[in-house]
Amino acid sequence: MSEENLKKTPLNEAHRALGGRMVDFGGWDMPVQYTAGVIGEHMATRTAAGLFDVSHMGEIWVDGPGAIAFVNRLTTNDVRALIDGQAHYSALTNETGGVVDDLLVYRFAEEKLLLVVNAATTEKDWAWITSHHTDEDGCELTNASGDFCQIAVQGPKATAIVQKLTETDLSAIKYYHFTEGWVDGVESIISRTGYTGEDGFEVYAAPEYAERLWNKFLSTGGFGLDGGILPCGLAARNTLRLESAMSLYGHELGDDITPLEAGLGWITKLQKGDFTGSDALKRQKEAGLKRKLVGFEMTEPGIARDGCDVYVGDAKLGNVTSGSPAPFLKKNIGLAFLPAEFANIGQEIKIDVRGKHLSASVVPTPFYKRQK
Repeated sequence: MSEENLKKTPLNEAHRALGGRMVDFGGWDMPVQYTAGVIGEHMATRTAAGLFDVSHMGEIWVDGPGAIAFVNRLTTNDVRALIDGQAHYSALTNETGGVVDDLLVYRFAEEKLLLVVNAATTEKDWAWITSHHTDEDGCELTNASGDFCQIAVQGPKATAIVQKLTETDLSAIKYYHFTEGWVDGVESIISRTGYTGEDGFEVYAAPEYAERLWNKFLSTGGFGLDGGILPCGLAARNTLRLESAMSLYGHELGDDITPLEAGLGWITKLQKGDFTGSDALKRQKEAGLKRKLVGFEMTEPGIARDGCDVYVGDAKLGNVTSGSPAPFLKKNIGLAFLPAEFANIGQEIKIDVRGKHLSASVVPTPFYKRQK
């Protein structure tokens, strides 16, 4: 796609001004890294604070008395268990149990939910959700993706930085909860979810305030100073989520990958009643999984990248879904699908890296877990 045809977030000019190296990410013009580099951005998030533009994510409102029942019918987690001001991680599934997308569901009120979906799949998700919606569902759908910027502040210093800009008591917002308040005088939704393995907050606001908030976070966090906040691109976002073994749609999740195979049984509430794909998922669980997602660590020098073939002995049995160096752990790690009988901690595997079969070992995940 040519540069002029790419979609742009409200922070596009800000990224360029900061020296962001821009790439086509699912049809969006996004920074892959800035001048500090991937390792610098990654380490800043682990030790101080990282700033992320997530304005490309999609937002869909579901309003009306049937909102909870409708979303519960399309997603794997149990929406009925949410209370006002709480969010959960979930998945849209197809009839065969494959993942249409992973998403967050925010409950504002009994008749008001917000779905936050992946950027590259927003149009696909909107088409999927609306195709399953009728007037009898008792709710209205609104694709509000253009109504928001979303900025995430992540890391050990995130709370202190955001707290300086709001009168909202951030300590009162528990993990996977949110509230509505003001940040730097801007009306906002403040949530505490995260995709880095660190504590932090996402601020949703009207797009015209994006640059103001972005710049205020940078100045408040001491941008560019040792131990200050750094803007982070897609590459650091990827290495951070991989260290934390968080799934990425199109890699660990897809239309032909079920949440059970991807280790997301905890968001797949088969006992809640029927939802799209629930029968297929029940059958898969009863029959036993044929493949499972595992974490691995390279035991020979080399970096396993996405798509590399995985061998046990001479047999090609799986593939790497995500692989890279882990800057904080200083190891080369990855996630891969393996037949269930080989998906055991300590299993020795070989990974084809540019024609060389390099040794690796299946290890527990997440690779990195922050100290509370």
